[in-house]
Amino acid sequence: MKRLIHTISFLFLLAREATALNFTIAGGQIFTPGFAVLDAPQPSTPLGGDTIEVALDVTANGRLHLPPYANDSPSRINNITIFLYSYVTGRNFTITNGTASTNNVSLGDIMQSEPGSTVKHVKWNWPDCLIGDGKPTSADSDRGAYNISIRQNFRLNGADHYTIFDVPIAITNKIDFTGNNPPCDPLNNPLLTPEEINADTANTVGILFAPGDSTVVQQPDNDNDDKDGIGPEKPEASPGEGLGSSANTIQRARMTHLIAFSSILYFFI
Repeated sequence: MKRLIHTISFLFLLAREATALNFTIAGGQIFTPGFAVLDAPQPSTPLGGDTIEVALDVTANGRLHLPPYANDSPSRINNITIFLYSYVTGRNFTITNGTASTNNVSLGDIMQSEPGSTVKHVKWNWPDCLIGDGKPTSADSDRGAYNISIRQNFRLNGADHYTIFDVPIAITNKIDFTGNNPPCDPLNNPLLTPEEINADTANTVGILFAPGDSTVVQQPDNDNDDKDGIGPEKPEASPGEGLGSSANTIQRARMTHLIAFSSILYFFI
């Protein structure tokens, strides 16, 4: 009954909010309302395997220095937190909230990981309730349609922002028991409604740093960076890493809630 209520509520929200979701994509990268640029996964990707991996360029492709930042720096990333949630299952898992838990059940501060690299690869062990193969086969399954929610707390040219960026995925590929799968319930958080989250208000800063964006980032010189002051060069990405083609054109992928609606129905047919 609980699952049915969640499902009906989610489908109602999708039908009610028939406005389009826009993704600004260039060269396989997805631009966000913040400094982080999403390299992987792509929207609506079926995921599985031993871990979920989220690859983020945290310098806006070299326009922001890497940490450490001066306390009075006019531009900086304070923190990035990531959640995995679903209105279908009612689950809201913490991938990283900045503080590592025992055995990395939830991860620590991603800005401190992979020092010197502009791309942070967030690798998180799937929790045990997502183990399986294929689409959900029962009403109480925790597999199916989810969103990766990337929350950025940052300062841009002296103004502080907190933004929310959701990327839909499908947990339908095979996930095996590895011995490192944490239990689901300790990772689960109360699931807020879209009205409570109010992402539209949070994201008034808009999508930043896509090709053609002329925003100048104010920041002090950093002698630890290369001669251009933009940090080390990002390793070349390839389509095999889930980054898509290397096309230079910007495409605005209009993925409507109605598409998501049909996708959700798929899981229950």
